[in-house]
Amino acid sequence: MATSIKSLNLPESPPIYKLIGPSIILLGLGLGSGELILWPYLVSKYGLGIIWAAIIGITMQFFINMEIERYTLAKGESVFVGFSKLFRFAPYWFIFSTFIAWFWPGIIATSAKIFSSLLGIENFQYVGIAALLLIGLILSLGKSLYKTVESFQKILILVGLPIITFITLMIAKSSDYSALRAGIIGIGDGYRFLPQGIDLFVLLGALAYSGAGGNLNLAQSFYIKEKGYGMCKGSTGIQSLLFGKSKRLSLEGKTFTLNEKNISTFSKWWKLVNLEHLLVFLVTGAITILILALLSYSSVYGEGTTHSGIKFIEVQAQTIMTQFSPVFSTLFLVFVSLMLFGTQLTVLDSTSRIISENIAIIERKSRLSTVYYSVVWLQIVTGVIVFLSGYGDPITLVLIGAVINALAMACHIIMTYFLNNRALDKKIAPSLARKIIILTSFAIFVVLFTLSFLDAIKKMF
Repeated sequence: MATSIKSLNLPESPPIYKLIGPSIILLGLGLGSGELILWPYLVSKYGLGIIWAAIIGITMQFFINMEIERYTLAKGESVFVGFSKLFRFAPYWFIFSTFIAWFWPGIIATSAKIFSSLLGIENFQYVGIAALLLIGLILSLGKSLYKTVESFQKILILVGLPIITFITLMIAKSSDYSALRAGIIGIGDGYRFLPQGIDLFVLLGALAYSGAGGNLNLAQSFYIKEKGYGMCKGSTGIQSLLFGKSKRLSLEGKTFTLNEKNISTFSKWWKLVNLEHLLVFLVTGAITILILALLSYSSVYGEGTTHSGIKFIEVQAQTIMTQFSPVFSTLFLVFVSLMLFGTQLTVLDSTSRIISENIAIIERKSRLSTVYYSVVWLQIVTGVIVFLSGYGDPITLVLIGAVINALAMACHIIMTYFLNNRALDKKIAPSLARKIIILTSFAIFVVLFTLSFLDAIKKMF
């Protein structure tokens, strides 16, 4: 890995429509964890009075993601390269915390169970294994890895979300909309903000998954780099093993001279990338959370029965069938399964990027493509082993990963805070308001994790 950093001018910013892409990938990462599973699961049990927390969660992630983008936009390198310059232990931590949090195949297990129920297959674990192998082939055979992931998510989101939104509008009653409005300000059925007896670990996991969650937020750094934001213009991405062109990938970035013109150009970039992420990730993501929560409330909540695991999704489909249409009930299950499949694909891509880049940083070599695909297939093999072991309850696997990711998230939030305040000049560093938001987000995750941990110990004894 080179040690010299070139001083250049910051490229001019393009029209905003040319920047769209990385935020869609990050939105897709959130769909399969928080939006489709955890928040609807919580709403099915406690109603819409908790949905305010999801809005706070995705809003925090907007600001967290933008600080990750800030560094890469200005330096032309991933935040992991920056972290390694400040914290010697950082690469080892990110390899460990990413693998341990995401080798649990909870998302694809949920997808496989739903798809298996449609086909009448009893052992969904084998469907899950087949899906993991298919994901590995998709990632390995696409000519450009970034374009493969971006295109896949665009298709699923542009087709799936409108159908699910239409279904929700067809079955939701006026009283359901009233409950949603009340839930946004923390008013639930007989409680304010949090219902009595709610599992804090589940709430912690859902808060972390109000968006991408865990170390996956940091993958935004890779995606804007390959999209060519700011000083990343001309960066080369990971290529397919079989069909991609073999190119040497540079980990080290390049910076721009802090003159008046470049600072003005950075300001233009910063406004555009904030607007792009606001519209695609925050606004679209928040609306998606509310729609899926409303669907869960309209179709499952209030039956007087607590549904274990992902049974609530099957109940949603049954309600759609009886109140609206059997065809749309099937479409709902198909698109939920496909969107979860797409999320698992993007998760596998993001985690493999994170692990492989940190391995390359440790070894001081830029053989990213080889390491990347080794990590992809190692994670697939690990997921297969989990399935074959018989431990395949989807909601349990999702919750285990979510809690681990909440802790990982607290760590990378504070590391990003220090990185941007130490590595960036004051003229392009975070404002006081953004610093306060980032530190507040860090405190929320630390406090909630501590309370959850103490509550778990109390229940054990």
